[in-house]
Amino acid sequence: MQTSSASSGLWTLAWRRLCGDRIAMAALAVVAAFLALLALSAGGLVAAGWEREVGVNYAPPSFVAPAPAGPARVVAVAPAPAAGQNEFDPLAADLAALRASLGDSEQQALERRLSLPFGADKWGHDILLKTIKGGETSVIVGLAAALLAVGLGTLFGALSGYYGGLVDDAFNWFYSVFTAIPAILMILAVAAVLQQKGVLTIVLILGLTGWTGPYRLMRAEYLKHKAREYVLAADAIGASAWRKMFVHIFPNVSHVALVQLSILVVGFIKAEVILSFLGFGVPVGVVSWGSMLNEAQNELILGKWWQMTAAASAMALLVTAFSLFADGLRDALDPKIK
Repeated sequence: MQTSSASSGLWTLAWRRLCGDRIAMAALAVVAAFLALLALSAGGLVAAGWEREVGVNYAPPSFVAPAPAGPARVVAVAPAPAAGQNEFDPLAADLAALRASLGDSEQQALERRLSLPFGADKWGHDILLKTIKGGETSVIVGLAAALLAVGLGTLFGALSGYYGGLVDDAFNWFYSVFTAIPAILMILAVAAVLQQKGVLTIVLILGLTGWTGPYRLMRAEYLKHKAREYVLAADAIGASAWRKMFVHIFPNVSHVALVQLSILVVGFIKAEVILSFLGFGVPVGVVSWGSMLNEAQNELILGKWWQMTAAASAMALLVTAFSLFADGLRDALDPKIK
């Protein structure tokens, strides 16, 4: 019986090395749990009612003693007419309806919880559900914008580094124009051109202004690898330029793209906070970690720290896990590491 002598492919070997990295696999589990939770949130199965006012204003977390209840309100009630009087009050029906509505509002206010597991914001929204819903927006912005920026940088870098000559000069001029303008001014310029708020707008703003870093690194890698023996061998057997760039060279430089992806995801999640603060972020009615941190800066003055703690902790956990996983994946894909 003959056994196959074919060697394992690049991705099979990379997966084996990745499985041997316990830290990377633990980080992958955390990232997968975040993504699963956010997918459930996007499907309306989790955190669908985050806008409901379930707690009192600034309800503290459950492990913090709730604020003492205020004094009971005394509602003055008009005396009933004496027996035998037959006076007609034209506002009686309206006043009765108003008292009934006020009574319902007071009853709903009394039914609000004085404390919640992670507290409440100034409107009484549950911070835990708000953090989950906000993570949906922030992660979509970070991942989509980073993928767009790395995709553009890799494509431009591959064309520039592989072809050289006039193609390289054109892309270098384009790169120099983008890097000569301060990043914040470039972001504001793109935002002014788009003139529309929304998640797609933020993704385009960050993706179209963040490709320069991946381009510079990928161009250098393609300049180095296009003269390697395996590329010359592929050229000898008649491989096309696109096949040599993205089938032969790219797997050997993909670890550079992954590192840039992990860095840009972290940076773009933070950039969404700045855009929300400047008024170019998510529109009113859409929550994100950036908008939560923007709200929390005013709450800290009042000593209400739980919204900032929840949003910052969720962001730090996801960013750290994603960075550790990207580092492990980079090492697993690096052909020089056995």
